[in-house]
Amino acid sequence: MGTPDFETTNGNDYDVTTSMKKNFKLLAINDQVKELQTILRDKNTSRSDFKFYADRLIRLVIEESLNQLPFTECKVVTPTGATYNGLKYRSGNCGVSIVRSGEAMEQGLRDCCRSIRIGKILVESDVDTHEAKVVYARFPEDISRRQVLLMYPIMSTGNTVTQAVKVLKEHGVKEDCIILSNLFCTPTAINTVMKSFPKLKILTSEVHIVTPNHFGQKYFGTD
Repeated sequence: MGTPDFETTNGNDYDVTTSMKKNFKLLAINDQVKELQTILRDKNTSRSDFKFYADRLIRLVIEESLNQLPFTECKVVTPTGATYNGLKYRSGNCGVSIVRSGEAMEQGLRDCCRSIRIGKILVESDVDTHEAKVVYARFPEDISRRQVLLMYPIMSTGNTVTQAVKVLKEHGVKEDCIILSNLFCTPTAINTVMKSFPKLKILTSEVHIVTPNHFGQKYFGTD
């Protein structure tokens, strides 16, 4: 008997309070996004195709994550001498990837923000207790004054992200200045992270009981 098909949630069937939901955003689902998600879940997808389509989905998620950053109004003068009322990012943004799978999202961020600084966090699970622990962290010295895009593509339990956010807060980063950029997560992970950090913002492409946990190995060719 084969594995039964599973249905995709719409991001609203899990137990988070109304106040928490305002900080949770699901990438707008269209046929293109659904195709990318399907390719990444297909066991027959080649490694080269996997990386190509993963980068496409990463770019969409990063673009929408950047849209959650604070902007300020500005005026510029056009080549014709006209004044244009526009917007620009407030100063002080940076990325932080959770090693190793989070590093797959770094290039997507650099493609959008040419000179953005990127820090790293390594979280490992204890062999005996399975408890997640941070073993390495490297950030810009002034990270406490920055808006942080925390990058982690697959979130199954939320434990790794929880430890990463704790370290960021220990370094002075305000909870409401952290945006988690994620590709796939489970309802359990959403609840775990948002109940611990209700001011944290989360942007993901899909909430589902089954996540493609082979992502890191397939992307980096270590499967």
